[in-house]
Order: sequence, then structure tokens, then C-alpha cells
Amino acid sequence: MATNIYLSRAMEPLLLEASQYFPVVSVTGPRQSGKSTLLKHCFPSYKYVSMKDVHLREYALQDPIAFLNQTTEGLLIDEVQKVPQLVEYIQGIVDADSSRKFALTGSSNFELLKSLTESLAGRTGIYELLPMSLEELKDEHSLSVNQRLYNGFYPAVIAQKNKAALYYPAYIRTYLEKDVRDLLQVQNQMLFLKFIKLCAGRIGSIFNASQIANEVGVDSKTIAHWLSVLQASYIIYLLPPYFENISKRVVKSPKLYFTDPGLACYLLDIEMPNQLDHDKMRGALFENMIVMECVKHRMNQGKEGGVFFYRDSNQNEVDILIKQSGQLIALEVKSAMTYNPSFASSLLKLPQWTDTPIAKRAVVYSGDFENPMGDIALINYEHLASIL
Repeated sequence: MATNIYLSRAMEPLLLEASQYFPVVSVTGPRQSGKSTLLKHCFPSYKYVSMKDVHLREYALQDPIAFLNQTTEGLLIDEVQKVPQLVEYIQGIVDADSSRKFALTGSSNFELLKSLTESLAGRTGIYELLPMSLEELKDEHSLSVNQRLYNGFYPAVIAQKNKAALYYPAYIRTYLEKDVRDLLQVQNQMLFLKFIKLCAGRIGSIFNASQIANEVGVDSKTIAHWLSVLQASYIIYLLPPYFENISKRVVKSPKLYFTDPGLACYLLDIEMPNQLDHDKMRGALFENMIVMECVKHRMNQGKEGGVFFYRDSNQNEVDILIKQSGQLIALEVKSAMTYNPSFASSLLKLPQWTDTPIAKRAVVYSGDFENPMGDIALINYEHLASIL
């Protein structure tokens, strides 16, 4: 079993550049996505402290100035959201001495992002690190599509320090017992877990709070609150619809996806990769993987948003639109290994539905034949980054 392997991350150059301009570099993201490992690698001279350590946390609470001044060589504070008041003291230190350097991580963006943006505005670069991407695993092509979906992209599973069948149940249990209990005061964890599982069954669908509320047995306000919880703790990702300032009847509600397909597989009771061959959710899970690859690609460059879907009242739809430099990259996603000309039908019609210039159009599928230079490119999913 592999141990002590550092998995290189695409965000490294961004963080190193940001540290030249900001005294504080902050990385948020889901639990165990590799935030502290990444920052340790980027800033090896920084002293590392974790707020998961009860004794260090008490020290930080009782004497924050002494805690922050324990070194002047750079301080890496892991899980800083557990002692959010440190952020205000960091502001005072970097304002008084511009040579001081800090790196911060947080596994939820409930209060952390608020305190960072309020107290450290202009003093910190804030970046989001999601689980690993296909682009970061470009040297490893031995896994099937089903194995990729089932394993997901968390570093511990990728590095074979754990296996998906053990990792994801523990991940959800820890999430429910710590994040949900401590941060949200959800009284009925079983109902909340039922809600998460129902969300997994709606991957790739327009989110309908009233419908889920009826199935869970709570009101729509509770569902809206729980949804914000899942977003803030990086369990799910809501893909916004694309619309322009023109009079077209387009869908205004987001589509629901999970940050990681392996986590979604566990919640869907998929117990082994080959089960996906006959599972009705396989296509949705494949689409989920590709959507999140597009999101990760932009996040790893420090770019926010920019990834959308298109759907209008006539049921015209394109799976993914990426807007950059005033143009669109349009993608249709198919889990099939065999190309069918119908896959490109929406991409052919897209110029009729949008006034924004279209730079590239591509069908992303799991087959081996590729035609990257066509008017509508055909790309194997592992080479997605080549079109982004």
C-alpha cells in the first residue's frame, strides 16, 4: 500500500504567486481534499499548527497574540475556522509588519469566508481546493470509467492510503457527527441523511426544494437551509443556468451535483464498480464527474464561477457552458463508449439560442476514438483539459 506520497496539485503555481502579493494565503475546501498537505509543500519553511489540537486551540484562544508571534518565519494554521477570532489578530499583525506571512486552511466556509473577507480584505488571497482532478492524474490511465466514478478523487483514495468502500462511509459519518452537529444543530440526523441521499438520486436534475421537502417530511425552508449547509461544507455543488440579458424564457433554477462522484456512489448504495454497468445513475454520475472537472479547472487557476448549463422552456439544453474572455466553450457529456451523431445535435443548434460568441464545441464521452480538430470536437473524457 502506498504511503507518504505527495500528489502534485495544479494549484501550486497560483499559491506561490499569490504569496508574493498577499501576506496571507487562505485555502478552503472540503474535509481531506489535501489543503494542509498542499500548503506544507508550497511553504515548507512555515511553522505548522493545527487547531484540531485541543491544547493548541486553548493556547490560541487564551493568548492569541503570543500564539501568532511564536515564529516570524511564517505560520501555517490548519482548520482556522475552529478559532475564527485569530483572523482579526492576524490583520493587526500584517498591518503592523508587512513582512509577516501566514497560510490558513478551513474545511468549511460558513463563518471562515465571512471573517476572511471582512477582516483580511485586500490582505489575503482566498482559494478553494476541491478533490483531485483528472488533469492532475494525467499520468495514470489504468482505471476504467466505473472505477474512477466509484473511487472518486479524494487524495487518500487516489494515493491508495484508503479504499473507497471504507473511506466514504467514514467520511459521511464524521461529517454528520461533527460538521452537522457542531455547526448546524440539526436535531434529526437521520432525516438529514435521508435528505443527502435524496439529493444523490437527483444528480444532474433541476433542484426542486418543495418536491424534496415532501419526501423528507420537513418544510421547504428547512430544505433550503440544509441545502446551503451542503453547499457550504462542499458536499454538493449547484450549477447555475446560463442566461443573457435578452428576452428568452430560460430555466432560472440550478442543477444539483456532488463535489465528488465517489461520495455520491456511496450515498446511492453502489457497493462495487461493476454495479455501475447496470445502474440507472451511471450517466448522471459521469456527467457529475465532467461538470466538476470543469469547475476544478477554473478553481485551480483562481477563477470563480464561469461554469453553467443551458436549458430553456422549449427543453433545448446543453450540458455545460464555460464562459471565458467573453466567449463560450460548449460541452455535451455522454457516458457511452460509442459515438452517435445525435450526441452533437444540441451543439449544432446552440448558435440559435445564444448571442454570445462560441469559441469551441465538443462532445465528451468515454470512447477511444477522438477528433479534437473537428468543428464539433470529439474528446475522450480523460483529455477534457485539452479543450478547456
